[in-house]
Amino acid sequence: MIQSLTPVVPVERIEPSAAFFAKVGFAVTVSVPEDDHMGFAILSSGTAEVMYQTRSLIEEDSEAFKAAAQTTPVLLFVQVDDIEAVEAALQGEEIVMPRRETFYGSKETGYREPGGHIVTFAQFPPQEG
Repeated sequence: MIQSLTPVVPVERIEPSAAFFAKVGFAVTVSVPEDDHMGFAILSSGTAEVMYQTRSLIEEDSEAFKAAAQTTPVLLFVQVDDIEAVEAALQGEEIVMPRRETFYGSKETGYREPGGHIVTFAQFPPQEG
C-alpha cells in the first residue's frame, strides 16, 4: 500500500542543509524557489530522499503546520556503508553524539545539520548467512 515515506524538514534556509548533505552524497534533485533562495527541495542519494522546506512556506500550507514548523525538531537516521567515510566528509561539522557502538551492533555518530536538526549516521555489521 505505502510506496514511500519521506520526511519534510523545516528550516529557515535550505542551502546550508543541502551543502551539509552534499558532503555525504546527496544532491538537490528538485527545487522550488522562494524569493532569492530555495523554498523547497528534494535531496536524493540512491533511493534515499529527504525533503527540505522553509518554515515560511510550510506556514502557508496550513494553520496547523505553522506551530509544528517552529517547534518540532526532526531526528533523521541514515544507514551508511562506511561510517569512517561519513566522519571524514563531515569533518568540522558539529558532532552531537560521538561515535559509539550500540547494543544491536551498529556504529553510530550524530551531527547537528545547519538547520538545527539532528542526523544520526549508522553502519550496521554485515549480515551473516
